[in-house]
Amino acid sequence: MRQRVNTHAVVADISAQLQYFSPTFARTAKVVTGLTHPMDQTALRYFLEVARSGSLSKASERLFVAVSALSRQIARLEEQLGTPLFERRPRGMVLTDAGRLLANHARRSQLEDERVTGEIRGLSAGERATIRIASSEGVAPDFLPLVFAQFLKMHPGAHFQLDVSAPSIATQRVREGTHDVAVCFNMVPERDVQVHYAQRAPVYALMRQSHPLAARASVSLADLLPWPLAMPSQTLTIRQLFDIACSLEGLIFEPVIASNYHVALQNFVRYTDAITLTGYLTVHSRLVSDSLAMVPISNPELHQRTLQVQTMAGRTLPQAVTAFIALLMEAIESPEHVDVGVSRG
Repeated sequence: MRQRVNTHAVVADISAQLQYFSPTFARTAKVVTGLTHPMDQTALRYFLEVARSGSLSKASERLFVAVSALSRQIARLEEQLGTPLFERRPRGMVLTDAGRLLANHARRSQLEDERVTGEIRGLSAGERATIRIASSEGVAPDFLPLVFAQFLKMHPGAHFQLDVSAPSIATQRVREGTHDVAVCFNMVPERDVQVHYAQRAPVYALMRQSHPLAARASVSLADLLPWPLAMPSQTLTIRQLFDIACSLEGLIFEPVIASNYHVALQNFVRYTDAITLTGYLTVHSRLVSDSLAMVPISNPELHQRTLQVQTMAGRTLPQAVTAFIALLMEAIESPEHVDVGVSRG
């Protein structure tokens, strides 16, 4: 038996948002609110997969449904709503503004169903809950495991799924609803996400404690020129800020090693006089044990990123996710408290 969704709930959500766009979409809203036939859940599922993959053929492969069937379902949705949901381009399908609004609503509806079902099941399974985290690489090896361990002391039925990626991908994962929370470094505002917490995340110079610069209160990029550099890859925000600052200062560096894996860079500086770039939460728990020193960099461009805790905009979060976000924000604000709490456990 096919499931149906409440058309009036969908169109009310879309209509309330369409008024902020162009007059064309305002007129579309009037058409949408006049719908009387419910939208098919299967059609919405097909629509979401095409939106995610950006291609009818890729969606066909993932859903095991013929391209012609997908195309018909989407055409029916567009006819029902009275507006195009996709722009058909040579390289694939791109959501229109109306399509993006429908996708956001459909994803929130799916997640709301999952939330209610999960919490009902949790009542009979000892409050078991799985929290899906997408994160930047900088907070994954040390900081997040400490937060997980602290959370499990208070919520032993919790389970975690952690996926590490570039910040833009982490944000995309919560935007699409595949993950509950993103913990990532950002330099620009992101659409369709709710930022629960944001803290400035300046870039530091990391070196071994015996390094000649380790005792300095701060260093400039120019101070690093005589020393070998171990650099993060250009896909990471920390490297992007570094490149911007170097361009403004007219400085040219030739790294002796570049990597998207910061643990390798940190270990390299332990054994040499090289310097790498890092954030506070990335290494604070390892400074003493690894005999490392972290020195602030004075160039203002290296103070322009933030560490953010993000979820999908407009989503009602499960109780376990809300509790985890609360602990996560406390840990970012005062990471030493989490360190102590875990060690005492």
